[in-house]
Amino acid sequence: MGRHELRKQVIQIQQFMIGQYGGYEEHKFNRDFREGFHGIEACSFTSDEDVLALKNAAQSHGFRIGVHFPFRAGRSPLRDALLLSTDEAEREEAYRLVAAELEELAGLKPEYVLFHYPKPVILDERVNWNGWRFADSREYICESDISSEELEDLTRRLFEWLAAQSSRYSFTPVLEFDALNRYVYEHDFLEQLLQEFPQVNLCLDTARLYLQERLDPYFDAKSILHTYTKYAHLIHLSNVQVQEEVRNSHHPVLPELSPRDGWAPIEEYLHIIRSCNPTVKIMFEHRSDLLTEEDLLRCYEWVNGILY
Repeated sequence: MGRHELRKQVIQIQQFMIGQYGGYEEHKFNRDFREGFHGIEACSFTSDEDVLALKNAAQSHGFRIGVHFPFRAGRSPLRDALLLSTDEAEREEAYRLVAAELEELAGLKPEYVLFHYPKPVILDERVNWNGWRFADSREYICESDISSEELEDLTRRLFEWLAAQSSRYSFTPVLEFDALNRYVYEHDFLEQLLQEFPQVNLCLDTARLYLQERLDPYFDAKSILHTYTKYAHLIHLSNVQVQEEVRNSHHPVLPELSPRDGWAPIEEYLHIIRSCNPTVKIMFEHRSDLLTEEDLLRCYEWVNGILY
């Protein structure tokens, strides 16, 4: 089947998104995007030219822009803002960086701006985290370094601040779950805050949830999906293979990738997502270059068939 024939097979889904990381890639847009898709999530752009190209494409094709912090690369030694740091100076600097970026993003009018939560990640010391990737040791602390009460207090402050920024700049703050510890999944303070501050939404990452379940014997990915999908603005959808080691990160989801071979049970996850939040956005956070155009379309159609 030729490229033009594929382009005629429009996926009539207003909830699908693709990503653009590092800059705006025209080739990736032409290959991955389908007319009718909801939008593009942008992260770590390096030039004003790419920002303008994204803005122009959004106007021409009528899609929405989401931002995965940081929108502009190189402004901080770490990719993620350490908004929950127990070090006051480090935390204030993270807030300052985010505030400056939100001010700059006002002209782009993103639908949402996404941050990882919690950051720093809080590691359960009962678990071997060798399979979890961190770019810098400042990205994580241990449970013994922070109490559950401290986490709840810092999280409340974050929700209050994000809700105020949401009103000021008219965007949806989104918190993407990073690795979670028992302070979150054994308590309900986060769910209470999500109900108290409906301006703040979540992002659930299927590959990350699955990876944690494989590494952490105390963690249940499906339970997290059942509890938190109702508060999600979007799902980051991709697969990963975990056997003796972690392989094939950000792999596109396809029906033949079986859990028997160490792949995430994506079909089960999607059924939970459909039952809990049928209007959630689906952002294909995958390496589409691993697929032919025919298989990329098959990926879209398979997800579409399960969810809608």
